[in-house]
Amino acid sequence: MAFDSLGEYVRALRRAGELAEVSARVSPRLEIAEITDRVVKAGGPALLFTNVEGSAFPVLTNQFGSERRMAMAFGARTLDEVAARVRRTLDLRVPRTAKARLVTAVTVGSLLTAFPRTIKKDAPVQAVEVRSPDLRMLPVLQTWPLDGGPFITLPLVITKDPQSGVQNVGIYRIQVYDATHAAMHWQRHKQGRAQARKWGRKTPVAIVIGADPAITYAATAPLPPEIGEIPFAGFLRGRSVRMVRCKTIDLKVPADAEFVLEGHVDNEDMRLEGPFGDHTGVYSLADYYPTFHLECVTHRKRPIYPATVVGKPPMEDAWLGKATERIFLPLLQMVVPEIIDYNLPVEGGFHNLAIVSIRKSYPGQAQKVMNALWGLGHMMMLTRCILVVDADVNVQDVREVAWFTLNNVDPSRDLVVMRGPVDDLDHSGSWLPALGHKLGIDATRKGKDEGYLRDWPPDIEMDFETRSLVSRRWSEYGLDDLEPRDDRWSGQGFAALRKLLSAASRASQADGAKGTPP
Repeated sequence: MAFDSLGEYVRALRRAGELAEVSARVSPRLEIAEITDRVVKAGGPALLFTNVEGSAFPVLTNQFGSERRMAMAFGARTLDEVAARVRRTLDLRVPRTAKARLVTAVTVGSLLTAFPRTIKKDAPVQAVEVRSPDLRMLPVLQTWPLDGGPFITLPLVITKDPQSGVQNVGIYRIQVYDATHAAMHWQRHKQGRAQARKWGRKTPVAIVIGADPAITYAATAPLPPEIGEIPFAGFLRGRSVRMVRCKTIDLKVPADAEFVLEGHVDNEDMRLEGPFGDHTGVYSLADYYPTFHLECVTHRKRPIYPATVVGKPPMEDAWLGKATERIFLPLLQMVVPEIIDYNLPVEGGFHNLAIVSIRKSYPGQAQKVMNALWGLGHMMMLTRCILVVDADVNVQDVREVAWFTLNNVDPSRDLVVMRGPVDDLDHSGSWLPALGHKLGIDATRKGKDEGYLRDWPPDIEMDFETRSLVSRRWSEYGLDDLEPRDDRWSGQGFAALRKLLSAASRASQADGAKGTPP
């Protein structure tokens, strides 16, 4: 089941045992962030703070902080289930059976119904209209001690191309200065900023705070400019999003949202924004960004204010990043078909490291894949490091990837350094803001066609007869009560044993297929 509003999603989380309600009085300055950080690190539930100092509105945090909740956002049980929907939609083969034709018809039908529809009245988000608004009515969090002030951390910023009329939805942090002014932190690579440049000085902007979870995810997704976030959200949730025209500006917003802040960004009114505690684990430094001028607020009768805490991983955004990784795999494979799988580790903040496995068939293919991914616009253009491994390496097992890479890479042969755009928040060593270098690592096995003049050594594997013998005689060894002891540093324990037995099973099947005697 998909959701039309954030409130529906919260009620579903409550029914599923995925929500904890905090009725104790809490402060939006640091206290909510510290509580949330501890719960996120512990893998705990979403949090609804119902008694927030200085505000009449409850605060929701950690709504996406587990795979189950992230999948629930799309009305699914797992993220791979959502990816399968995408894969079916991209399958352009002519269906040959009645069942396949039915599946295709249902998939195409869901795609056609994804486009938004506009309503003219009775939009829940416009139930209350405030023409003399004050941003300080909102329970905006300050999450870290050295932050420049309170920041709206889950805003859906809606802009429109003045020439084509196409709207864009992006998430850009917003620092609140006073009652009617806030910073708009849209970086130079972002579509919202590209649209703002076309307007000149004043850009009409609607800031939506609190939408159904599929819309919030879609605003984070690395979509090409030709694909709108609202239709994409409609596709992910299986039905169209209701939209309504704003009260004071010519923009459309989700009719079932919680809050809408209407106004404009003055692109010449540049003010100091930041510092801000970021996902890099340090404070991104203060810089000048254009100012949002608030003119009107509308909201539901009993709205919920959603927020997220950004900081050292693991954080809630880990699962937003994992959703992108799974949902966009079929799309990547359409463009770069040799890709088997990829992993955006949480430690890399989703754009500092991509681990990619490929089915290699010719020399230089790993480098071809690196360049293809860096050229994919917002999807991969800012990825600092791309590590390419062979198809048999499980990219979701970072320990296995590290072992395989460290044993296979020759730095003089396998490293690629590429100059190009980097994230504005990259503090590590860029020569200029937003311009730096990327690293590609080719950890695939090498052959003579790539200048490796020796024979690449075979992998160590036990022979089929011995594996079968030990399996048959295991009880005779008196080891039935063996209890593996998990050790995080060494990797010993249940996981390593399961991996060994699974690999042996696959090898046995392969040997059997070759006609190896039992």
